[in-house]
Amino acid sequence: MASFRAGSRLSQSLTRNPRFLRRYSSKCQSHALESMLAEPSWSVRSLIPDQAAEQSEPSITPKQLRHLLRLSALPQPASPEEEQSMLRTLESQIHFVKEIQGVDTTGIEPLRSIRDESAAAVKETTIGLDRLKDAFSKEHVSGRRRRVQRVPSAKNDRPDGTTWDGNALGSAIKTKGPYFVVETSSRQTS
Repeated sequence: MASFRAGSRLSQSLTRNPRFLRRYSSKCQSHALESMLAEPSWSVRSLIPDQAAEQSEPSITPKQLRHLLRLSALPQPASPEEEQSMLRTLESQIHFVKEIQGVDTTGIEPLRSIRDESAAAVKETTIGLDRLKDAFSKEHVSGRRRRVQRVPSAKNDRPDGTTWDGNALGSAIKTKGPYFVVETSSRQTS
């Protein structure tokens, strides 16, 4: 029900604002858009097993669960109910991963990394000569071997732009003579 409301709100906002309507082909029919967004095409719940259709034999035994918890340095379950809850959660996660692994990926090139790998993004991140003009202007070639050397630039003594007044204790809350005081509790744990 909530997804239907969200879909109808989206379709209303799209039809109200002419800026979001397509301009490159035939006009978008509002009823076609509403019918497309009226019902979701799939749900994450389809990847999670039904509560009624639980498996008769679990894929993870309580012994394996305890071993996994020990390997992960996680606390062992305090009660049998907590153990059963952990087993149900783990079974649900295993089922979810198996459903994801079952997706047909033939013809899809695997990602090299999680980023935008479109041609426009690659062009945007490519460093060309126009981006390096400033760096090249700070270099010059000298000598017989045509050695590249950087032109010394003016040293920026204060990169943050603020001048220091020399008073290191100026921001200290409590001082004693030329020292700042750090208050600690009377008990210190070792």
